[in-house]
Amino acid sequence: MEAGPGKMPRQFLCPVFGSSLWLALILQSLISSAVTYRRPVSGGKRQSFLERTLILLDVNTRSPVKVLNDNFLSLQLDPSIIKDGWLDFLSSKRLVTLARGLSPAYLRFGGKRTDFLQFHNLKNLAKFRGPGPDYYLKNYEDDIVRSDFALDKQKGCKLASHPDMMLELQREKAAQMQQVLLKEQLSNIYSDVTLTARSLDKLYNFADCAGLHLIFGLNALHRNPDNSWNTSSALSLLKYSAGKKYNISWELGNEPNSYRTMAARSVNSSRLAQDYSLLRTLLQSVRFYSRANLYGPNIGRPHKNANLLLDGFMKNGGSVVDAVTWQHYYIDRRVTKVEDFLKTRLLDTLSEQITKVLKVVQTHAPEKRVWLGGVGPAWAGGTNNLSDTFAAGFLWLNTLGIAAAHGIDVVLRHSFFDYGYNHLVDQHFNPLPDYWLSLLFKRLVGPRVLAVHVAGLQRKPRPGRVIRDKLRIYAHCTSFHNHDYVRGSITIYIINLHRSRKKIKLAGTLRNKTVHQYLLQPFGTDGLHSMSVQLNGEPLRMVDNETFPELKPRTLRAGRTIAMPPVSIGFYVIKNINAYACRR
Repeated sequence: MEAGPGKMPRQFLCPVFGSSLWLALILQSLISSAVTYRRPVSGGKRQSFLERTLILLDVNTRSPVKVLNDNFLSLQLDPSIIKDGWLDFLSSKRLVTLARGLSPAYLRFGGKRTDFLQFHNLKNLAKFRGPGPDYYLKNYEDDIVRSDFALDKQKGCKLASHPDMMLELQREKAAQMQQVLLKEQLSNIYSDVTLTARSLDKLYNFADCAGLHLIFGLNALHRNPDNSWNTSSALSLLKYSAGKKYNISWELGNEPNSYRTMAARSVNSSRLAQDYSLLRTLLQSVRFYSRANLYGPNIGRPHKNANLLLDGFMKNGGSVVDAVTWQHYYIDRRVTKVEDFLKTRLLDTLSEQITKVLKVVQTHAPEKRVWLGGVGPAWAGGTNNLSDTFAAGFLWLNTLGIAAAHGIDVVLRHSFFDYGYNHLVDQHFNPLPDYWLSLLFKRLVGPRVLAVHVAGLQRKPRPGRVIRDKLRIYAHCTSFHNHDYVRGSITIYIINLHRSRKKIKLAGTLRNKTVHQYLLQPFGTDGLHSMSVQLNGEPLRMVDNETFPELKPRTLRAGRTIAMPPVSIGFYVIKNINAYACRR
């Protein structure tokens, strides 16, 4: 049963204390043969079942409470990859392989620099590249051009294996440019970004080869003197893309509530709605894009001004968009320690923000889908050795679980690959912990969300004390794309933020079923700061540029209690349960 608009269904809050009939029956069946519980004396008999078990878990298998987009977990690339040069390396076999592992998905090309992006129908001018050290710039540019010519001769997907020296020079260039990009972001003053026709070709080739659907963010700050949107650059890009028959969806702008601080110019809600209507008309004028999807307005975190802007946008014609988009970041640059990523109060902020957005959308257009159009663990590129480590995975999986429970249709992760420390893949093209977490989610978790029933057997809280749960449990039908499991299987994913092991007993419809465990923990001596992951005790590494490691489950015998180690993440597939909600 679903909760009212903007409210999280009670069954998703865990632990849940109640006296419902299902719980009474479960408890009765579990203790029917046991004596009355007594506290054991030291050195006495073995502890009773009730003392050893913390959580009883059941799932409603009759019908899903939400049905999400098949591309629920999707990706984002920031236009900064044009300035730091990484866009030229999107043809890398390894990078395309890693992106393909997360398909099907959307790929949003957008971010803070969306509104400083200018399209020029030029093929390949070196002057539009970012600066680089003089001693290698000329040879580096020549290598890029030669690589481009080689790719042009390929048919189908254009993939490359770049020499190590070329990649090393690019990393040097990107490291210098990263300081410039970070300074711009912290000061909120941005320089223009030029997108050439060849750059657009490379971007689309990457998305197409990886099985991703490209969503392109157009510059909304290109304005006429009367503050109306100037469509000249957008129209040029649309005509070029249509001529290439590029299958693209579109956005306009990024965080319009921030324009006053970014460009000393503001766009009110009625003007923003007019701009989107104009873009829809523009798309209809280009025959190839007459039925293309349009998403927006992509507001920032729904604080007062952003929420008012969204409300006015929806009131003044926001129904022109195919889905309503917004963004959320958990942490600002003041974060300095790993414990900040484990704070349950921080994890709960997303639910509060979702409630605000859903309330506005459901007031004006209750049928509209809502997308979390840009999300990351930390703001301003993230924090080194924090937002790119295992610890950030708790925030990321929490985002997916809470968003799914509220019915958020798509979550776009910022970013798949770029500067900073929020990405899924580093600049050596190695997957970071959040990538492996995303890969498991894609392979195991389907779009049908199930109600979770949890009963905690623990001490009552002290009067006046609020318990914010550190054991978070979510359930979906297992992905139909995973042919290792028959339809009707269920995937449960669990976040254990406790510093101690927690035991979970499957009850009700889940009782006495065989379970496949996929347990993620940090690998190595760095603990939560680790940038490597182990699955069921085995480290995860790419076999080669085109081959993933085998993701082997550990089989738990029927009826066995799930033991979650401290500060860990687990996916559990309940096989052959033949859940009615998951058969169709």
